Amino acid sequence: MREYTKFYIDGAWVDPAGGAQLLDVINPATEEVAGHVSAGTAADVDRAAAAARRAFASWAVTTREERIDLLQRIIAEYKRREIEIADAITEEMGAPRSLALRAQTGSGLAHLEAAVAVLRNYAFAEEQGTTRIVREPIGVCGLITPWNWPLNQIACKVAPAIATGCTMILKPSEIAPFSAYLFAEVLDAAGVPAGVFNLVNGGAAAGAAIASHPQVDMVSFTGSTRAGIEVAIAAAPTVKRVSQELGGKSPNILLEDADYPTAVAAGIRQVMNNSGQSCNAPTRMIVPKARMMEVSRLARDAAAAISVGDPATDVSMGPVVSATQWGKVQRLIKKGMDEGATLIAGGPGLPDGIDKGYFVRPTVFADVTNGMTIAREEIFGPVLSILGYETLDQACEIANDTDYGLAAYIWGTDPSQIREVAARLRAGRVSLNGSTGDSLTPFGGYKMSGNGREWGAFGFDEYVEIKAVMGFSNAP
Repeated sequence: MREYTKFYIDGAWVDPAGGAQLLDVINPATEEVAGHVSAGTAADVDRAAAAARRAFASWAVTTREERIDLLQRIIAEYKRREIEIADAITEEMGAPRSLALRAQTGSGLAHLEAAVAVLRNYAFAEEQGTTRIVREPIGVCGLITPWNWPLNQIACKVAPAIATGCTMILKPSEIAPFSAYLFAEVLDAAGVPAGVFNLVNGGAAAGAAIASHPQVDMVSFTGSTRAGIEVAIAAAPTVKRVSQELGGKSPNILLEDADYPTAVAAGIRQVMNNSGQSCNAPTRMIVPKARMMEVSRLARDAAAAISVGDPATDVSMGPVVSATQWGKVQRLIKKGMDEGATLIAGGPGLPDGIDKGYFVRPTVFADVTNGMTIAREEIFGPVLSILGYETLDQACEIANDTDYGLAAYIWGTDPSQIREVAARLRAGRVSLNGSTGDSLTPFGGYKMSGNGREWGAFGFDEYVEIKAVMGFSNAP
């Protein structure tokens, strides 16, 4: 049982301000309580914001070399505790052991290393005629992160904040807070100066206190579009910058000349990966209507190859994160059946042989139309919808007919046609034939998928203000 009831504020582990509620953290594979964290209040956020503001004055003027040195110490400590962090991720949100170590924990390390690479050459100042353009740290940053990729989202915010000279308050998801607590221990052991990094656990109340706090200069939020709207509303009176990475309903267009066995199998794996709990999952597979039966057969076979079970074992897919999430996924699977989509794999209820835990059958629907609920709502579970098109124009129209615009996927063999389709899609990231980019590739979306970008140099830009010093080169 993990008892993580203290907060990390001003370089020390401290008790909550008083009367803090304890929150249960549930292991989704067993439905049992795995530990507790405290629910932070506005008073805790006040303490963290004051500490971050005090630290900002000195941290903002550190050199590039000092920040690189600190990030490298963080990386070394992180590597020392990778397995421990991965085990926490498996316990708190059900990621299978291999996924927790390779992708979940691995992505956190990749963002830390990418920050070092970017920082070495990032242009904090440049000349434009007689004007000097300066990029200065924005100030105190509120970082609010989700449960589905906990270390990925923590590291891709914390690393550029440190690198650009900002100070911060991190509020991880109360559903999956264990790995964030260990990450705070990593930063403490690496010698992050007091007040530069602060951790306050809790739910929506703590997040709202961070978003609205007058001493917080920007908020970086990752989560649902609904919650993102609330963060933006809370932040508006203080006119702070709000950077958001929100939901998605990403299209996956298979062109007529695509390698169908490869493309369909890859699409299934990407949707089912992390139990479907990825905002950029390609959950709408858009295929020629004439090939719907062929694609359905390939998808059924690929879904059957996805093993589901105890995430501590060698399985492809663990549970979804909570009873609430399980109920939502079940409701939407039932909705798909009620609205006339053809169920070709999976369906409602627990997988065969499983009698507890928040496990979902890998589910695939064919003959879906874009007006159906399962084609429009972000299910955030292992559910794929296959839609048909008759012309390329129609395929692009279906792909763009969504409130979201985080990611899109295209499979084909004609380079000019693939590039033409990519240019027509309203999405922040477009993957061609399975290409994934790297930790320097910008991540973020159009429309209700958010604003701003994370990862690499584009992520750094969210944490700086731009100052123009005119006449700089002519100054006496």
